[in-house]
Amino acid sequence: MAGLAETRRQERDRARIVTPILTLKEALASPWLTVRVQIALGLFFVVAALPKLVDPPSFAHMIYNYRIVPGTFVNVLALVMPWFELLAGLALILGIWTRTSAALVGALLLVFIVAISLNLARTNAIDCGCFDVSAANKTAQERLADMRLVVLRDVGMLFMVAQILWAKGRTAAGAPAAS
Repeated sequence: MAGLAETRRQERDRARIVTPILTLKEALASPWLTVRVQIALGLFFVVAALPKLVDPPSFAHMIYNYRIVPGTFVNVLALVMPWFELLAGLALILGIWTRTSAALVGALLLVFIVAISLNLARTNAIDCGCFDVSAANKTAQERLADMRLVVLRDVGMLFMVAQILWAKGRTAAGAPAAS
């Protein structure tokens, strides 16, 4: 009887499929995850850049409303920034210059977070101009609430940038990434 039970246990153990458990570091460095994060972040920035490229005067007005940039640089910034967003987004989607484009996106996000937070602190209710450059008919309180959500969204995207940079840094340094 003991021999029969032992044989059944061995058969059950052989039949059991053992799946490897990934550590958090391995999961975050996974090429599967990194590619999807790159594409999602790239799409965010491409979609955000398009209305700004189509209507630079409206975007310049949005930049002016932040009351941070000197007036002489507003138009130049309105013409240049959307191209940075578009090119960095396309690079992330296509998987070229990923570390450079992720770093550029991260720098842009930091600037956006600081600019919006500064205006929140001043209670300057603005439309961020992130995805739509047309002025919305919202109250000041609604705009301030939207600005808080935009900061949270941008912090979330900053975590996406951190994942890309960390995963690419691990694979560039020779650390094996989980496949």
